Amino acid sequence: MEKISPDLPSKPLSRVGVIGAGAIGGFLGVQLAHAGVDVRVIARGQTLAAIRKHGWRLDIGGRRLVARVLAIDSEADCGFEQDEPWTPDVVVVAVKSHSLPTLAPVLARLAGPDTVIVPAINGLPWWFNAGKSAPAAPLASTDPHGELGNAVPPARIIGAVVYPSCSCPEPGITRHGAGSRLVFGNVMPDADEQRLSQWVDLLRRCGLDAHMTDAIRAEVWNKLLGNACFNPVSMLTGSATDVMIDDPAVRALFTQMMSEMLALGHAQGIAPAVSPADRIAITRRLGHVKTSMLQDAEAGRPVELAAILGAAMELAERTGVEMPCCRTVHALAALRARTLSTQTNAEAIHGDLR
Repeated sequence: MEKISPDLPSKPLSRVGVIGAGAIGGFLGVQLAHAGVDVRVIARGQTLAAIRKHGWRLDIGGRRLVARVLAIDSEADCGFEQDEPWTPDVVVVAVKSHSLPTLAPVLARLAGPDTVIVPAINGLPWWFNAGKSAPAAPLASTDPHGELGNAVPPARIIGAVVYPSCSCPEPGITRHGAGSRLVFGNVMPDADEQRLSQWVDLLRRCGLDAHMTDAIRAEVWNKLLGNACFNPVSMLTGSATDVMIDDPAVRALFTQMMSEMLALGHAQGIAPAVSPADRIAITRRLGHVKTSMLQDAEAGRPVELAAILGAAMELAERTGVEMPCCRTVHALAALRARTLSTQTNAEAIHGDLR
């Protein structure tokens, strides 16, 4: 497998491109730009217009940060270049998982010898099986036709696990709710670590709580333990995390689901050093948090069920791990997602006929 050029790490990081100006894109991009990093963002629609008119805004710690960045229309199909050549050192991919396959051609152009890709996404990432001793087929839930896996060499990917809870109350504005920890690690074990350490150092200098790990898949699984439970159940119940956890029956469901997820992780050679009780306690300390899936459902947007729980069900099928509670929740959540999609489409058609 290809390694990042040994000459690459000697070049300091100065340019960061962000694909997606939603909650996490805004959390990272605004803070980097506000600290003086040369940041460009690819956005669309009302968000693009708002950033161009008012700047990219982040409400965090009782203050509003405003970053003036070059915002590029996603429809322009020109990468991050506008009037002059501009090659990013790092590309942060911060879009919803169901949008990722459409980005494969863009990422293929950007993943050159001078650029690394940092997917800051929910659920099981498309690169999860890369580099395993036994070749594994792409996860159909996250990379249906293997386009992402073919577009970006795994050696050019820095895996990311993003714990902050953020939302977008209106286009061009991100609101930080809780949490700050960011964890990054090379996807390939033989990838050069200097670029990774440069990236983490840059984030720290900009005031972010960034960390490095040599076990990025275990970190992904640690977050997935919570997301696979809290997200779909929140969509089914319409409840925030504290309300769900404080309900004894729902808490017991979470404990069983996480036990099944831990068993699936062990089948993948992953053993996160956390128990269901500890993982639930971590989320409870964050307080009243609306999951991203609940926010999307309430706003009539597609939900990330395939990446957050569907991919785990796919792995369970491949490895023969029994997951009755997770499978039941997934079936209910999938039906709920289809129902919401049908309702949204019907409302849109009704609105057009008025």
